Amino acid sequence: MTSEQLPGDLGERLASWLEGLGLTEHLGAAGLPTFARDGEGGVHWTDPVTRKPLDADQLHQLDRLLHREGSEPEHAVPVPLLLIARQARVRQELLAGPSYTYETLAALRGASVNATRFAVHKAQNDHGLLVVATEAGTVVPGFQLTEAGELRPELEPVLRPLLAAGMDPWRAWAWLTQPAGLLGGQVPEQVAADPAEADVVRHAAVRLAERVAESA
Repeated sequence: MTSEQLPGDLGERLASWLEGLGLTEHLGAAGLPTFARDGEGGVHWTDPVTRKPLDADQLHQLDRLLHREGSEPEHAVPVPLLLIARQARVRQELLAGPSYTYETLAALRGASVNATRFAVHKAQNDHGLLVVATEAGTVVPGFQLTEAGELRPELEPVLRPLLAAGMDPWRAWAWLTQPAGLLGGQVPEQVAADPAEADVVRHAAVRLAERVAESA
Protein backbone atom coordinates (compact mmCIF):
# COMPACT_ATOMS: atom_id res chain seq x y z
CA MET A 1 0.00 0.00 0.00
CA THR A 2 1.44 3.39 -0.97
CA SER A 3 1.25 6.57 1.06
CA GLU A 4 -1.47 7.89 -1.25
CA GLN A 5 -3.65 4.91 -0.28
CA LEU A 6 -3.33 5.29 3.47
CA PRO A 7 -6.53 5.82 5.47
CA GLY A 8 -6.98 9.52 6.12
CA ASP A 9 -4.26 10.22 3.59
CA LEU A 10 -1.41 10.50 6.09
CA GLY A 11 1.05 11.34 3.34
CA GLU A 12 -0.97 14.38 2.30
CA ARG A 13 -1.56 15.51 5.87
CA LEU A 14 2.14 15.32 6.74
CA ALA A 15 3.10 17.16 3.57
CA SER A 16 0.57 19.93 4.12
CA TRP A 17 1.66 20.30 7.75
CA LEU A 18 5.33 20.66 6.81
CA GLU A 19 4.49 23.06 4.00
CA GLY A 20 2.56 25.19 6.46
CA LEU A 21 5.60 25.31 8.76
CA GLY A 22 7.87 26.21 5.85
CA LEU A 23 10.08 23.17 6.47
CA THR A 24 9.71 21.23 3.21
CA GLU A 25 13.07 22.19 1.73
CA HIS A 26 14.92 21.19 4.91
CA LEU A 27 13.83 17.54 5.04
CA GLY A 28 16.75 16.31 2.97
CA ALA A 29 19.32 18.21 5.06
CA ALA A 30 17.92 16.49 8.15
CA GLY A 31 18.29 13.07 6.54
CA LEU A 32 14.53 12.58 6.44
CA PRO A 33 12.28 11.32 3.65
CA THR A 34 11.33 13.98 1.14
CA PHE A 35 8.19 14.46 -0.91
CA ALA A 36 7.14 15.92 -4.21
CA ARG A 37 3.76 16.76 -5.68
CA ASP A 38 2.69 15.53 -9.08
CA GLY A 39 0.81 17.55 -11.67
CA GLU A 40 -2.47 16.91 -9.88
CA GLY A 41 -1.13 17.87 -6.47
CA GLY A 42 -0.72 14.31 -5.22
CA VAL A 43 2.04 13.68 -2.70
CA HIS A 44 4.83 11.16 -3.31
CA TRP A 45 7.21 10.42 -0.43
CA THR A 46 10.70 9.03 -1.10
CA ASP A 47 13.12 7.18 1.18
CA PRO A 48 16.45 9.10 1.39
CA VAL A 49 18.54 5.90 1.28
CA THR A 50 16.79 3.58 -1.15
CA ARG A 51 15.18 6.37 -3.24
CA LYS A 52 12.05 4.22 -3.28
CA PRO A 53 8.51 5.29 -2.32
CA LEU A 54 7.69 5.04 1.38
CA ASP A 55 5.37 2.24 2.38
CA ALA A 56 2.65 2.56 5.01
CA ASP A 57 4.86 1.47 7.92
CA GLN A 58 7.62 3.89 6.97
CA LEU A 59 5.20 6.77 6.71
CA HIS A 60 3.73 6.01 10.13
CA GLN A 61 7.28 5.88 11.54
CA LEU A 62 7.97 9.29 10.02
CA ASP A 63 4.76 10.63 11.53
CA ARG A 64 5.78 9.42 14.99
CA LEU A 65 9.29 10.83 14.57
CA LEU A 66 8.10 14.28 13.58
CA HIS A 67 5.50 14.43 16.35
CA ARG A 68 7.55 13.06 19.22
CA GLU A 69 8.58 16.48 20.62
CA GLY A 70 6.55 18.03 23.41
CA SER A 71 3.96 16.82 25.90
CA GLU A 72 1.15 16.95 23.34
CA PRO A 73 2.42 14.98 20.32
CA GLU A 74 -0.53 15.90 18.14
CA HIS A 75 0.49 19.56 18.44
CA ALA A 76 4.24 19.00 18.42
CA VAL A 77 6.65 20.81 16.14
CA PRO A 78 9.71 19.01 14.73
CA VAL A 79 12.34 20.93 16.69
CA PRO A 80 15.41 19.52 14.84
CA LEU A 81 13.86 20.60 11.55
CA LEU A 82 13.17 24.07 12.92
CA LEU A 83 16.80 24.35 14.00
CA ILE A 84 17.99 23.35 10.54
CA ALA A 85 15.61 25.84 8.96
CA ARG A 86 16.82 28.60 11.27
CA GLN A 87 20.44 27.76 10.49
CA ALA A 88 19.68 27.98 6.77
CA ARG A 89 18.00 31.37 7.20
CA VAL A 90 20.93 32.70 9.24
CA ARG A 91 23.40 31.57 6.60
CA GLN A 92 21.39 33.24 3.87
CA GLU A 93 21.32 36.47 5.87
CA LEU A 94 25.06 36.32 6.47
CA LEU A 95 25.83 35.67 2.81
CA ALA A 96 23.64 38.62 1.85
CA GLY A 97 26.17 40.89 3.55
CA PRO A 98 29.63 41.86 2.28
CA SER A 99 31.98 38.95 1.61
CA TYR A 100 34.92 38.25 -0.67
CA THR A 101 36.15 35.42 -2.84
CA TYR A 102 39.86 34.93 -3.50
CA GLU A 103 39.41 36.89 -6.72
CA THR A 104 37.54 39.88 -5.28
CA LEU A 105 39.79 40.03 -2.22
CA ALA A 106 42.85 39.97 -4.49
CA ALA A 107 41.44 42.92 -6.41
CA LEU A 108 40.80 44.81 -3.16
CA ARG A 109 44.33 44.15 -1.94
CA GLY A 110 45.94 44.83 -5.30
CA ALA A 111 47.59 41.41 -5.23
CA SER A 112 47.54 38.29 -7.36
CA VAL A 113 44.92 35.63 -6.77
CA ASN A 114 47.58 33.03 -5.93
CA ALA A 115 49.26 35.32 -3.40
CA THR A 116 45.89 36.16 -1.86
CA ARG A 117 44.88 32.50 -1.63
CA PHE A 118 48.17 31.68 0.10
CA ALA A 119 47.80 34.59 2.53
CA VAL A 120 44.22 33.65 3.37
CA HIS A 121 45.14 30.01 4.02
CA LYS A 122 48.05 31.04 6.22
CA ALA A 123 45.93 33.47 8.23
CA GLN A 124 43.20 30.86 8.58
CA ASN A 125 45.65 28.24 9.84
CA ASP A 126 47.02 30.78 12.33
CA HIS A 127 43.47 31.48 13.59
CA GLY A 128 43.83 35.04 12.39
CA LEU A 129 41.09 35.21 9.78
CA LEU A 130 37.53 33.93 9.57
CA VAL A 131 37.06 31.91 6.38
CA VAL A 132 33.82 30.12 5.50
CA ALA A 133 33.17 27.28 3.07
CA THR A 134 29.96 27.58 1.04
CA GLU A 135 28.44 25.55 -1.76
CA ALA A 136 29.76 28.13 -4.20
CA GLY A 137 33.29 28.13 -2.77
CA THR A 138 35.37 29.79 -0.07
CA VAL A 139 34.37 33.25 1.14
CA VAL A 140 35.97 35.73 3.52
CA PRO A 141 33.32 37.67 5.48
CA GLY A 142 33.80 41.38 4.84
CA PHE A 143 32.89 42.68 8.30
CA GLN A 144 36.33 41.68 9.63
CA LEU A 145 38.33 43.54 6.99
CA THR A 146 39.64 47.07 6.62
CA GLU A 147 39.16 49.09 3.46
CA ALA A 148 42.49 47.67 2.27
CA GLY A 149 41.27 44.11 2.73
CA GLU A 150 43.31 43.30 5.84
CA LEU A 151 42.04 42.05 9.20
CA ARG A 152 40.77 44.83 11.45
CA PRO A 153 43.37 44.99 14.25
CA GLU A 154 40.76 45.29 16.99
CA LEU A 155 39.17 42.00 15.89
CA GLU A 156 42.36 39.91 16.03
CA PRO A 157 42.16 39.27 19.81
CA VAL A 158 38.44 38.53 19.45
CA LEU A 159 38.71 36.13 16.53
CA ARG A 160 41.75 34.21 17.67
CA PRO A 161 40.32 32.48 20.77
CA LEU A 162 37.12 31.55 18.94
CA LEU A 163 38.89 30.00 15.97
CA ALA A 164 41.57 28.37 18.10
CA ALA A 165 38.82 26.67 20.12
CA GLY A 166 37.50 25.09 16.92
CA MET A 167 34.31 27.11 16.76
CA ASP A 168 32.30 26.45 13.61
CA PRO A 169 33.06 29.34 11.20
CA TRP A 170 29.36 29.92 10.48
CA ARG A 171 28.61 30.13 14.19
CA ALA A 172 31.54 32.49 14.73
CA TRP A 173 30.33 34.70 11.88
CA ALA A 174 26.84 34.81 13.32
CA TRP A 175 28.01 35.54 16.87
CA LEU A 176 30.31 38.33 15.78
CA THR A 177 27.75 40.11 13.62
CA GLN A 178 24.51 39.70 15.55
CA PRO A 179 23.35 40.88 19.00
CA ALA A 180 25.08 38.74 21.64
CA GLY A 181 23.70 37.84 25.05
CA LEU A 182 27.17 37.99 26.62
CA LEU A 183 27.30 41.65 25.59
CA GLY A 184 23.83 42.68 26.67
CA GLY A 185 22.46 42.48 23.14
CA GLN A 186 25.22 44.50 21.49
CA VAL A 187 26.95 43.36 18.27
CA PRO A 188 30.50 42.12 19.05
CA GLU A 189 32.27 43.31 15.90
CA GLN A 190 30.79 46.78 16.33
CA VAL A 191 31.54 47.07 20.03
CA ALA A 192 35.11 45.89 19.44
CA ALA A 193 35.76 49.11 17.50
CA ASP A 194 35.13 51.15 20.66
CA PRO A 195 38.38 51.32 22.70
CA ALA A 196 36.35 51.73 25.88
CA GLU A 197 34.50 48.46 25.24
CA ALA A 198 37.15 46.39 23.45
CA ASP A 199 38.22 44.53 26.60
CA VAL A 200 34.62 43.53 27.29
CA VAL A 201 34.30 42.01 23.82
CA ARG A 202 37.57 40.14 24.16
CA HIS A 203 36.49 38.75 27.51
CA ALA A 204 33.16 37.61 26.05
CA ALA A 205 34.97 35.92 23.18
CA VAL A 206 37.28 34.08 25.57
CA ARG A 207 34.32 32.89 27.66
CA LEU A 208 32.52 31.66 24.55
CA ALA A 209 35.68 29.94 23.32
CA GLU A 210 35.95 28.11 26.63
CA ARG A 211 32.40 26.81 26.23
CA VAL A 212 33.15 25.68 22.68
CA ALA A 213 36.31 23.86 23.82
CA GLU A 214 34.45 22.16 26.67
CA SER A 215 31.73 20.87 24.36
CA ALA A 216 34.13 19.58 21.72
